[in-house]
Amino acid sequence: MTTHSAAYWAASDALTMVRRSMRHNVRDLESLLISVMLPVMLMLLFVYVFGGAIDTGTEYVTYVVPGIILLCAGCGASTTAVSVSADMQTGVVDRFRSLPIVGSAVLTGHVVASMARNVFSTVVVIGVAVLVGFRPEASALGYLGALAMVLLFVLAISWVSVVVGLVAKSVEAANAFTFFVLFLPYVSSAFVPPDTMPAVLHGFAGNQPVTPMIETIRGLIMGTPVGDNAWRAVAWFGAITVLAFIASMFLFRRSRSR
Repeated sequence: MTTHSAAYWAASDALTMVRRSMRHNVRDLESLLISVMLPVMLMLLFVYVFGGAIDTGTEYVTYVVPGIILLCAGCGASTTAVSVSADMQTGVVDRFRSLPIVGSAVLTGHVVASMARNVFSTVVVIGVAVLVGFRPEASALGYLGALAMVLLFVLAISWVSVVVGLVAKSVEAANAFTFFVLFLPYVSSAFVPPDTMPAVLHGFAGNQPVTPMIETIRGLIMGTPVGDNAWRAVAWFGAITVLAFIASMFLFRRSRSR
């Protein structure tokens, strides 16, 4: 009889939970469409309604697309909080714990499914952006770098969403996290240059983690220098990912001990 290692069974359990979460994504088409259509509608609104009045030194659609990509990714990733909270509230996690599986695989399944869902939504957003005039000038390496940064962003927000889902007392409370994530890109360089903002907002927009991430993606997609934004973005969201992962594991074990 073949004996598999603990790592093998942990990976197998995680893959099973990923498939479960992916099936839920496919069945919940309403949430998937909203997470895609909302950023697309905002992009069209800013490009065609406000774009003519905003001076960014370049075509506005070129400037705004990186911010819309992160807005879309953040919206999609934050819904992980709702999925995790629903599992905790309905008691399905307790049933999983009664099975001989790695308990944390449930959380890993939600995060991996979130990343897959956001790759799809990002492709849709970029496709619509090209139709309205977006013309990226990146090399193949630039595209890969931009994709890596988007995935890092999604990974960080997904694990933070897991933490929110574990501590939320209801699915409705977990759902409120979506609005917080949607708010951050507005006070950043996503839609307008930060130096056009009032002094207080300028300081916040220039130093919050979303701005260097947007500037890095913008530079990689358009083939322009990214300066120190790349390492700042990696430092911010790498740290957020690690801290949120540790917190989620602690909270998950704590909920099991009750």
